[in-house]
Amino acid sequence: MPINTSLEKLTSGLLSDVMNFMPELILCATIVLLLLARLFRAVERFHMGAFALIGSLLALTASGYQWYQDQTQAEMFSGLLIADNLTIFVRLFLFAFTSLLIWLSLLTRIPDREDSADFYSLLLGATLGMSIMASANHLLMIFIGVEMASLPSYALAGFLKGRRQSSEAALKYVVYGGGASGIMLYGISLVAGKFGTGYLPDVARAFAGVLSQGGGLDAMLVLGVLFILVGVGFKLAAFPFHFWCPDVFEGAAAEVAGFLSVASKGAALALLGRFTFTLAGLGRVSADIDTWQRMIVYLGPALAVFAALTATFGNLAAYQQTNLKRLLAYSTIAQAGYMMMGLATLSREGASAVLFYLVAYLFMNLGAFAVVAFLRNQTGSEDLSSFRGLIQRSPVMVITLAFFLLSLLGIPPLAGFAAKFQIFTALYEAGTMHSSKAPALSAVMYSLLVIGALNTVLSLFYYIKVLKVMTLDRPLEDVEDRPVPPLAEPIGAKVYTLLLAAVVLVLGILWNPVSEASDKGVSNFARVFSESAMVDQNRRRAAAGKASGSGLGALMQKMAEAQSKFGKGGGKGKGGAGKGSKTNPQGGQGKQPVTNQKKDSQP
Repeated sequence: MPINTSLEKLTSGLLSDVMNFMPELILCATIVLLLLARLFRAVERFHMGAFALIGSLLALTASGYQWYQDQTQAEMFSGLLIADNLTIFVRLFLFAFTSLLIWLSLLTRIPDREDSADFYSLLLGATLGMSIMASANHLLMIFIGVEMASLPSYALAGFLKGRRQSSEAALKYVVYGGGASGIMLYGISLVAGKFGTGYLPDVARAFAGVLSQGGGLDAMLVLGVLFILVGVGFKLAAFPFHFWCPDVFEGAAAEVAGFLSVASKGAALALLGRFTFTLAGLGRVSADIDTWQRMIVYLGPALAVFAALTATFGNLAAYQQTNLKRLLAYSTIAQAGYMMMGLATLSREGASAVLFYLVAYLFMNLGAFAVVAFLRNQTGSEDLSSFRGLIQRSPVMVITLAFFLLSLLGIPPLAGFAAKFQIFTALYEAGTMHSSKAPALSAVMYSLLVIGALNTVLSLFYYIKVLKVMTLDRPLEDVEDRPVPPLAEPIGAKVYTLLLAAVVLVLGILWNPVSEASDKGVSNFARVFSESAMVDQNRRRAAAGKASGSGLGALMQKMAEAQSKFGKGGGKGKGGAGKGSKTNPQGGQGKQPVTNQKKDSQP
């Protein structure tokens, strides 16, 4: 009977599930057609890049239609996947990035015509797996999504045929990835075996039940969650699971390295955010503050430590690099650390800041790898020493690379500054919120803020070193008193890099639209210490006879009042009028004052 009931439930909602899953189905259809094209000699003579680009744009269009429909949160395929604003936001991010990357590959002519069908099948297959990672609502789907994203990535890393370094990169990636997958699967088995389910909301409720007993988490649960996070950390290239990243980036083509640096980060961060927020009781619009208070003691400091180590190690290791792709590999590790800082707050404001950071990171990091790819085609080298005095030979490439590197550094008014500002603002607000009730946790957030700021200063040295070599150092021809021949700058390369540089500049000045979209992307998660959560919590405590004029309920009400006053600045903190802050996106307008809600909620 339970099996029949499950089958009826699956078939009854199949049509709506298919409609919610339509972007991924478009990618699947494109992959199948790309593979079938290899069977027909007449079609095989054509480059498949344009066809792959059309499929990616169709998937992007379908995701955009879902975004503007403002659909509510809906589970797909009996709860294995979930379609909410976070899922759609990450779909838009992935499909837009994939479209730009396919355009880049057409300009750089990697892959060639013969291998184009295979290359784009792997690329879209990895994108499909990353989309599933972002929408996973079950431990089993987390593993399947990670594996679907990883297996094509292994092949892409070694796609440069006849190049030993590329083959070594793919082999290392496979070995390390297989080990991380095994550890992750073991962690999933521990958690699912303990609770008898892999459905994330049920797992979260079981965790809450264990914590409510007051005994804390046992060793099996701690190891299970830790092993799951190892698999996510591998995709994120977080310290100490970063060891594959520099070698793979150096051996793979710059186009593939750019794909792994951006798309893999976005999917892994979405998965990490969904997993940790659900465990912390924030996976619903109504917050379970009791569970959040208990889980943040475990998850907050753990994420903060890994974020600090990841950012610091990435910046320290990047300074010694002489190969541009290895330098950018360590830079991506450091950038992952900054984004993990936002998730360490376990707040909707921090998650929204991470989504904004991802959008900015898409353009500035893809732009940097695109410049490396174009220069590789012209010089045949990716070593920094080959680019001495490059400003005299290829001024457009050097100027646009300066935009991207300075944005990664966080110099205003570029997009990287806006992204880091929001991350640091979320850390400051989290530290302020915890200052009265949990001073130790507040110290963790403030310390993480200081570490992030120091790492930003530290990263200045290696980003400026690249620009110094390209602009101030004399080229070899100049040293030998020979004329400096200019490098060819194809019109397509100029248009591509200038377009990305323009987006980086505009996004750093007019960042309200993307900021509002990032707020919408996390709207299905509960807001901690918001007015509605305060009222619900106080009523529940009053009904149980445990609330009084003092204690936790009163403290949270005071926090809500302070937060509302901060948000009513009307345009402070977000770089635009009427936006307010992350904690109050409405700028203090259109909401009932907290004091009135507090009065109504008194028993």
